[in-house]
Amino acid sequence: MSTLSPAGPYSRKNPFPARLLVSTRLNGEGSEKETRHYEFSLAGSGLQYEVGDSMGIHPRNNPQLVQDILDALRFSGEEQVKNKEGETFSIREGLLEHFEITQPSKQFLEAIVERSPAEELREFMQPERKKELDQYLWGLEVIDFLIDAPSIRFGPDEFVSKLRKLQPRLYSIASSLKAFPDEVHLIVASVRYESHGRKREGVASTHLADRIDGNTRIPMFVHVAKGFRLPEDPDKPIIMVGPGTGIAPFRAYLQERKAIGASGKNWLFFGEQRSGCDYFYRDEFESFQRDGVLTKLHTAFSRDQAYKVYVQHRLLENAKEVYAWLQEGAHFYVCGDAARMAKDVDVALHQIVEKEGGLSSEAAAAYIEALRKEKRYKRDVY
Repeated sequence: MSTLSPAGPYSRKNPFPARLLVSTRLNGEGSEKETRHYEFSLAGSGLQYEVGDSMGIHPRNNPQLVQDILDALRFSGEEQVKNKEGETFSIREGLLEHFEITQPSKQFLEAIVERSPAEELREFMQPERKKELDQYLWGLEVIDFLIDAPSIRFGPDEFVSKLRKLQPRLYSIASSLKAFPDEVHLIVASVRYESHGRKREGVASTHLADRIDGNTRIPMFVHVAKGFRLPEDPDKPIIMVGPGTGIAPFRAYLQERKAIGASGKNWLFFGEQRSGCDYFYRDEFESFQRDGVLTKLHTAFSRDQAYKVYVQHRLLENAKEVYAWLQEGAHFYVCGDAARMAKDVDVALHQIVEKEGGLSSEAAAAYIEALRKEKRYKRDVY
């Protein structure tokens, strides 16, 4: 792969070619999701990471989607193109490795509007209609516009100039180097859905799930997250809220705290859809409980009963003790979905502090702001 360099030091600009060791599905039969556990070898890389950090991965686009785009443009794939850095390669290689070919860029949409009677799109491109444009574009990709307007012509260089650079994806690290030297573990939900009559997929998540094996090298680098570290004092208690793939850093935290013999209490809130098929790392967490590493474990499986139960509900049910832990100096961590879960957990935290602390809503907000300033309320949300 052209994105790999042969030698270190490894970094974002010079990622390490990591070898896949393990790829397993975490969901059991009957699950509506596909969440996978990956283990990669970092042997010989010299890469160091702390728990709480993320790993950057350089993905490749789906070769079938690349072929569909080449067919729509009537290119052979051998045409030579350049990127903004001045590197030259075939357009096939460019679409596989260098350019974002799913979500259309503003430049690409402007070119479509210029060359076709796309009145609806033209209307939505007005700056004040951004929200409507986002709704219109949901589930639409570059290929859809090319198929819908077959009369539109692009030269190879002109076409790639309308595309954004393919960016690395960041994933929270799910392992501790103290527990797994020379390895990094990741938890990734494979994104797959259908829209406008075509199957769609997440670029990196399905590249990992479908198109790599032990012989493929995945370019990766450490993305340091200083704001999501364990407390410097190993005696401090921690409360971890991580539904779904948000469990990743907390698996790493528990491995780390066990390895260093930290005496601080650890409380984990994990949520998913069904306990029977979506309880990731159940054996591991129960083993941490038996070892006394995991002091308390609360789960919320939203589809196991007639009404939905989420992690924020479990927090509220344990309000008294959550507040007691905060009063003891606990650090409060949240990892996962930013759009809904993290907001709901934040609301629950405010309610807990207000009720259990006997505070006004303003005083509760000030209490939580103080937690943030003391770096005791930390979020890794996406």
